This record gives sequence, C-alpha cells and structure tokens, in this order.
Amino acid sequence: MRSLITGGAGFIGSHVARHCLAMGHEVVVLDDLSGGFRDQVTDGALFAEGSITDDALVERLFAEHRFDYVYHIAAYAAEGLSHFIRRFNYSNNIIGSATLINAAVRHDVKCFVFTSSIATYGAAQVPMREDMTPHPEDPYGIAKYAVELDLDAAHRQFGLNFVIFRPHNVYGEHQNIGDRYRNVIGIFLAQMLRGEPLAIFGDGEQQRAFSHIDDVAPHIARSVDVPAARGQAINIGADEPCSIIRLVELVGREFGITPKVTHLPPRNEVVHAWSDHDRARRLLGVQPLVGLEDGLHQMAEWARRVGVRSSPGAPPIEVDKGVPWTAGG
Repeated sequence: MRSLITGGAGFIGSHVARHCLAMGHEVVVLDDLSGGFRDQVTDGALFAEGSITDDALVERLFAEHRFDYVYHIAAYAAEGLSHFIRRFNYSNNIIGSATLINAAVRHDVKCFVFTSSIATYGAAQVPMREDMTPHPEDPYGIAKYAVELDLDAAHRQFGLNFVIFRPHNVYGEHQNIGDRYRNVIGIFLAQMLRGEPLAIFGDGEQQRAFSHIDDVAPHIARSVDVPAARGQAINIGADEPCSIIRLVELVGREFGITPKVTHLPPRNEVVHAWSDHDRARRLLGVQPLVGLEDGLHQMAEWARRVGVRSSPGAPPIEVDKGVPWTAGG
C-alpha cells in the first residue's frame, strides 16, 4: 500500500507516518517545514518539501506514486489566532485541502483520512458527540468543518471514501514547542525551559482533555483497514478534562518548582471542551492508555533533550485589533 501523509514532518503527522511504515505501507511525506522539522521525517519515508496548496506539485506526486491512501494532517492549527489570519487560515486549511481532494478523486484513492478538530463543535456542547450539529466559533473551526462537508460531497459525487478524526489537545514528542500561538502544553514547557512565567488567559478554570499522541496516532494510521470507520467523523483523545490551573501545577511538579504565573485578559474562546469517545471505542477499540502525568513526564524528558527549536513561525497578522498576547510576543 502506498500512502501520502501531509504534515509528516510535524507533530501528529510524523507519528502517523511511523505507524503506517510499521503496517507495511510505502510512505511519502509532503511538508513545507513551516511548523515541522526535516529530522522528524520517519526513516524509510520519502520526503517531498512543498505546500499542499501547490497544485502542480500535488498532481505530480499523485501521478508518480499512485497513492492508495491519503492521510491529510497538514494544517496551521493556531485556533485562537485564526481570527487574525483569516486569509492565511482559509488558504491553507481549505484551499490546500481542496487541492488534495481533487487529486484523490482524479487518481482513485481508496480512502482519504482527514484530521479535523473538536473546534467544529463550538461552545456549550460538552461532552462533544459526533451526532451534535457543529457550530464552529472561529475561522479555524469553520475551515475544518468546511473540509468535512467537502469530503462528504466528494463521496456522494465521486465515491471517494473518507474517515474524519476530530482529535483534541494532543501533546507529546515532536510537538513544535517553539510555536508561541498553539498547543498550551508545548507553550508551557517552552516557558519553563526559558525561565519565563506561565501565561494563563483569564482565571485558568477553562478545561480541556489533553490527549497523548500514543493514544491518537496509531488509530489514525490503521483506520483505513476498518471498513466500518469509512464515512464517519470520530472523536479521539483523552476522556478526563483538566483545568489550565491544574495543568500549571502538573508542569511545575515535573520541573520540581512552583511556576510563576502571569494572568492575561481572557480570550474569545470556548471555555470548556472535551469529547465523548463511544464511537471510537465501538469502531476502533480505542482505549486511552497514557495518563496526563505520565505523558507530561515523557514529553518533558524529550523537550529537555531537544530544547526549544525555532521554525518559520506564525504568519503575518492580517487584522491587528486585539491580537492575543502569547509567549515571546
């Protein structure tokens, strides 16, 4: 089996690529290295540097490799920043996805796996269930839901099979902790390594269920072998929510100190967000195995080894009214 993995030099994508190779797939990674790193491309995978918005490059890769499966993981996933980078957000997260869906239809891909987000649900819907009507509240969630709808349309028109995953607050090794706009655990670890106070928006009582990568990536990889998963949107991740204040305590414990904290004005964001995972259990046998404290310890050990690496970083701000303060910003 031949698989294309977009974003395969980044966080989730590099882990999915490793699992696909272990399953016997031939893997091609497409990544523009805007948030990933070349040395994170799994040994045994062929690497193509470039953007999913590059129609000519995407068409050449599909024509040359005749992919059976596409795992579309590439995205700029700074949800809170998406209000201020609308054009960039929609260009990458919708137009880039449409470029891949076009190629998948033209080249008869057997299954298209898309990593969406619980940002599609919006607010006041906890625990979030797949049978709820999505009401995304920010451009990032809107883009993800638009691609979900487009995949359904491509299936109805052309028979393109798909599986949609809605992961949430995934953390672990290979996360870009130098990105100051996304992934709160990564941001906290970077602040600890730099000796900075931990930045909390609002009172810190907002809750998330933090999901270790080892409880997410293997199931994304093997979903193409589960016929019952096709045509489904599937929540995947941890079951137990944790407040940001509690997360600060756990991060401090990992470093053996009580962290200094800076409270910033609250952002316009969903306050409480976690999911129901009954569908993932039924279809894929998913059972989260890595608890938050163990996962934090593993990630912190890795972060101490590799340090805070820089990548090209966030795109230029398009609307500068009320841009949220972030670490280093």
